[in-house]
Amino acid sequence: MTPLPPTNWAGNVSFRAARAHRPATLGELQAVVAGAQRVRALGTGHSFNRIADTTSDLVSVAGLPRVLEVDSGRRCVRVSAGLRFGELAGPLDEAGFALHNLGSLPHISLAGAIATGTHGSGVGNGTLASAVSALELVTADGSLQRLCRADDPDRFDGSVVALGALGVVHTVELDVQPTYDVRLHVYEGLSLDTLSTRLDEVLSSGYSVSLFWDWRSDEVGQVWRKLRVGEGETGDAPREWLGATLADGPRHPIPGLPGTMCTEQLGAVGPWHARLPHFRLEFTPSSGEELQSEWFVARQDAVAALRSLDDLRPRIAALLQISEIRTIAADRLWLSPSAGRDTVALHFTWVRDEAAVAPVVAAIEQRLGAFAARPHWGKVFSTPPAVVRQCYERFDDFEALLRDTDPQGTFRNDLLDELFPGARA
Repeated sequence: MTPLPPTNWAGNVSFRAARAHRPATLGELQAVVAGAQRVRALGTGHSFNRIADTTSDLVSVAGLPRVLEVDSGRRCVRVSAGLRFGELAGPLDEAGFALHNLGSLPHISLAGAIATGTHGSGVGNGTLASAVSALELVTADGSLQRLCRADDPDRFDGSVVALGALGVVHTVELDVQPTYDVRLHVYEGLSLDTLSTRLDEVLSSGYSVSLFWDWRSDEVGQVWRKLRVGEGETGDAPREWLGATLADGPRHPIPGLPGTMCTEQLGAVGPWHARLPHFRLEFTPSSGEELQSEWFVARQDAVAALRSLDDLRPRIAALLQISEIRTIAADRLWLSPSAGRDTVALHFTWVRDEAAVAPVVAAIEQRLGAFAARPHWGKVFSTPPAVVRQCYERFDDFEALLRDTDPQGTFRNDLLDELFPGARA
């Protein structure tokens, strides 16, 4: 056994596990799983709710032997589930390959990000999980199972964004592509009027686009336009764009914080892995003194969804550090936030005051319910399970998959029991 991490990264969840494990070999991991009544896998702790918590056994795969095998012929990479994206990206780039996208933080583990549907941005870019072509996981009896997109695509689609409920992932295989370069320009002062009438144009103006807004001003504070070099961009950024102004120095998404810890800006060309995240791997992005929530709506509903929150702006702004708007392409993964629809993600980074944040979260959910908004599985939400169920076409199929693969609920916890009551044997 290993010392129990007392809390998640943000410090708002104190883990309750009776035992914690950091196995050094696959055999040790299999023994832990086979001997546990209930077990949950813990990644880098960047979830903001109790999705990784358990009162039984908590296991980390970060201590397993490192796997990083590039198959150039098949254009895929097989990699340890506990590896962080920032640790994968450099060696993959040196081998001449790249992932299609990265999240805002390179500090998060592959398995945790994949299991919860974590994403970057870009109208043509799916979630990070959409690149998964195979999974190797330890099942409830301790055996090792490989699931492959090519062998059983429908069942596979239900097994990727699976919230850790099907087993402990040992390795993943990811689709890769030839490496590419990206440049980042930041614009400031885009008016909300322009955004509401030209949202699609703004969100489609780069390979990956993020909007940062404090909900106080009638202007979007920053637009981060990440342009893939060689895809019609010349490197020349106009000083004025849609009424916004090109930033004259590095910016942090939260006004007043130094931009030095962020991705290099000002149009400097760099490899994909040094531009697609918002923060550099060598810097801790913040102290963890925050809570996060995120909801996903169909792209065509984004403007109406934002307008539905107009009367909540003062309440949101009073508790907000920053809000981010991003896009994700539709995919087929059953529990993906963009399952079956091109999606806009509305993200909120709150101050760490759970009592104050909770009623504002509930009010946002009440407004966004009209748009079948899906809450991020790993962030703060209070959407009732019956409402969450209605947001996913394959929800019942996922419950059936849980009954079939883990009828005793070895990999579930209180939160998953509440979300998936039909999974009980």
